[in-house]
Amino acid sequence: MNAIPALLDHLVLATPDLAATVADFARRTGVTPAPGGVHVGLGTRNHLVSLGGSSYLEIIGPDPEQTAPGQPRPFDVDALSGPRTVTWAISPPDLDAAVAAARAQGYDPGHVHPMSRRRPDGTLLRWRLTDGDMAHPSGLVPFLIDWSASAHPTASGLPATPLLAVSASAPDPDEIRPLLSAVGTSLTLTTGPVGISFTVDSPNGPVKFG
Repeated sequence: MNAIPALLDHLVLATPDLAATVADFARRTGVTPAPGGVHVGLGTRNHLVSLGGSSYLEIIGPDPEQTAPGQPRPFDVDALSGPRTVTWAISPPDLDAAVAAARAQGYDPGHVHPMSRRRPDGTLLRWRLTDGDMAHPSGLVPFLIDWSASAHPTASGLPATPLLAVSASAPDPDEIRPLLSAVGTSLTLTTGPVGISFTVDSPNGPVKFG
């Protein structure tokens, strides 16, 4: 099987129809993703599944209970024709040091921004992350995240589908590999259209998502 990337925090499965994608994941795996929370003002919400250890899957889509944000929703979910693994995140031990180290190697992961969401139980989670989609819009190079003092999403007892493999394709894999190295991780890459796929173990057996 393909190696699991070092420092993996989470994979992002974006969808234009969150309810339908959550239902499809539950049907295929036998595991129902848990409600994660609402991104207030951004027009999205998410559901989560543990991938084992401190890694998880985020399924994110439009929140029908929020008014349109007046700007594109995160990960351009409205422009998607269906669910797609759009990017991933890593959690280095020191976010600021990792950003500085990457810049020293010629790759800028982007600016660091504070963000938050409120869990269904009312708990407010706060974190910082880089806008990596601005630095490398393919989504193949992860953004960096630091949960600071907030409890990590996997600490809340999420339903689990252990991660078996992650892989990706790119028209020029050799262009991507040095950027992955600059942020301290790696990814199994083959030549092809831009895309990320992952396979999880489940009560229904291994299931692959693209």
